[in-house]
Amino acid sequence: MTRYGYFLSCEEYDPASLVRQAVLAEQAGFEALWISDHFHPWLDEQGHSPFVWSIIGAISQVTSLPVTTAVTCPTTRIHPAVIAQAAATASLLTGGKFTLGVGTGEALNEHITGAKWPAAAERRDMLEEAVTIIARLFTGEQLTHHGTHYQVDTARLYSVPDQPPPIYVSGFGEHSARLAAKIADGYICMGPQADLIKLYRDEGGGDRLVQGGIKGCWAPDENTRQGVCPRGCRRGRASPCTCAVAAREMRKSPCGGSASKPSTPGHSAPPPARPAMTTRARSRGCSARSRAGLTSLAAKRTIATTT
Repeated sequence: MTRYGYFLSCEEYDPASLVRQAVLAEQAGFEALWISDHFHPWLDEQGHSPFVWSIIGAISQVTSLPVTTAVTCPTTRIHPAVIAQAAATASLLTGGKFTLGVGTGEALNEHITGAKWPAAAERRDMLEEAVTIIARLFTGEQLTHHGTHYQVDTARLYSVPDQPPPIYVSGFGEHSARLAAKIADGYICMGPQADLIKLYRDEGGGDRLVQGGIKGCWAPDENTRQGVCPRGCRRGRASPCTCAVAAREMRKSPCGGSASKPSTPGHSAPPPARPAMTTRARSRGCSARSRAGLTSLAAKRTIATTT
């Protein structure tokens, strides 16, 4: 099964434009939404970084599409108990169609509190503890937690959905793939990368869903593309400098392949039509819990109009 979704790039669009893009994406036939969550954009040129939880609230009132954060860092900038409250509220507003995607974060986007930025291994430990706190709070029961990295004092979420939001863990290396298999309802990677997906499944991920995002840039011609695509992407950087994203959702696919060509034998599905929008035409991709299957989300196409 293949599903196409639309990625909302908070780094590159103002809040009202993001909400409008969500509406247009649903009208164009996209089946889901991803939305990024950072304090800073990847590049100053991108120019935006609104508070994602406010955007999700607004989107929930104008579309019926499921929404996934891709991804939230619940370890440093915001305490995991607060993320749990935000995610539970998002799930209620979306009618249970919210997925909390989380990762260890990058200093560029998340360092703003002035605290020492932890090394990768410590951030993975922090993420594991954070996910434990979030999942326990999703139950609606009172929680007191005295952990290695976090303290929680008699906290309880009073507004919780009937079913807790699924938690997906993002990871671009072997350590994070193993962590996702251990603690998460699903796995998020770039590519999708067949070797990491296999590792995730072999290490205990089984047939849980996996997301993989693929970056791309659309424009009517090369000259226009040069103005649309951010500096890092024009230089061929592999980091998430962002343009459009393509990804896909499948069940029990062994690896991935291209976003527009499902790996299910005998089946192919072209991406849906591009929604028209009149905002700064730059957007980036990233990368979803059901029970069975390999997932990857989203095909985003941006229009190169600059009004």
